[in-house]
Amino acid sequence: MDELRPYRAMAFNNLWANHRLLRSCMALSQAEWVASRTGFFPSLRATLNHILIIDRFYVDAMEGGTLGPAAWADREPCATAPELAAAQEVMDRRLIAVVEAAADECGLERIVSVHRGARIQHERLDRLLLHLFQHQIHHRGQAHAMLSGTSVAPPQLDEFYSVGEAELRADEFAALGLSEAGVWGEGG
Repeated sequence: MDELRPYRAMAFNNLWANHRLLRSCMALSQAEWVASRTGFFPSLRATLNHILIIDRFYVDAMEGGTLGPAAWADREPCATAPELAAAQEVMDRRLIAVVEAAADECGLERIVSVHRGARIQHERLDRLLLHLFQHQIHHRGQAHAMLSGTSVAPPQLDEFYSVGEAELRADEFAALGLSEAGVWGEGG
């Protein structure tokens, strides 16, 4: 089995799930987007910006950068849902590129230097990827629950890539320039 396949699928799933969630958020009024809600972060805007800035922190490290804690100097860099959707898509595509590059480098065992300010953490790429995927899933779930209390119905995010449901995601995949074969590393 291709050892990158599950990591590639999860990276593409982040792109797809973030696209679905942020597309729903773009239907909110700005007042609903910033309204105080129950969650670890106080609003949809704060929660979804948190995903973005933590992605910046880890993806930069995985790319060999030294951004470190500067990633969260501005805790809410995107004021609107459309602005955040655009920034998150760029970040999600960078994450996909990191996974794809693992096929050409030292693989998933490559040691990544994570600049944490006063210290540098050394961690295997596979462990950082799993951590980042879990982080996104956790906070997307919180945002999904918050969205339930708005005028916009939350999108389904608990599905993955069942072969028999490809037609249900075909339009979204086309909008993102994805193919089923590409997600699974089978060409196309």
